[in-house]
Amino acid sequence: MLEAAFWGFLAASSLLLGALVSFQVRIPERGLGLILAFGAGVLMSTVAYELVSDSLGDAPEAGLYGLGLGAGALTFYLGSVWLARRSAGEAHAQPGERLASHRGSRQQGNAIVLGTVLDGIPESIVLGVSLLMGPVSIPVLAAVFVSNVPESLGASADLREAGVARRQILRLWLLVALASAVASGLGHALLSGAPESVVTMVEMYAGGAILAMLAESMVPEAYQKGGRPVGLATVVGFAVSATLSAVA
Repeated sequence: MLEAAFWGFLAASSLLLGALVSFQVRIPERGLGLILAFGAGVLMSTVAYELVSDSLGDAPEAGLYGLGLGAGALTFYLGSVWLARRSAGEAHAQPGERLASHRGSRQQGNAIVLGTVLDGIPESIVLGVSLLMGPVSIPVLAAVFVSNVPESLGASADLREAGVARRQILRLWLLVALASAVASGLGHALLSGAPESVVTMVEMYAGGAILAMLAESMVPEAYQKGGRPVGLATVVGFAVSATLSAVA
């Protein structure tokens, strides 16, 4: 259990790395858009090869897995709606054009954080369960680590633009990393005898949350900041993650 928690925290620790980089390096808006696009490509590949492809062979339960995708997407949607309403309430309390811009940045940052949590927790559970079948897969661990960095970079930059203190941002990512560690440890301890279909449902739930986050927040923001080259950056990210999956 402790080993699983360690690997879960290690995979999520890149969230802190991304935040620290965003504090120290002034990334141009266009560059940030390309970084977000690269991360979106990595996540698309993760959904396709790590979360969905294995379940397609289980034809009798394919419909249930579709429900898992839908549940993950719906969870992100409801969380996003709640964040938007909360942000709107703050706007009524403190009106102003500059505040509106900050509110938009904060909402985008919070949406990516929400997607990271809904992706990272189930993903960490699956990582913990995978240790029951042997040593941790370094390529899979690397894919998770790499995908976290652009998410953290983009969200941290948006939150900083909205006026959130660095200490608060670091505390936020540390909590996510610790939650991922706990999820990985519990996944290893509690799902050791669970049917494979249960583990797959957890994976599909994470996949649905990721896809909803990509469509609503990460990809539109990447295009807004980076322009047409984001298509190329997205494909590069997809290719890198697909290669890691192939050698896993």
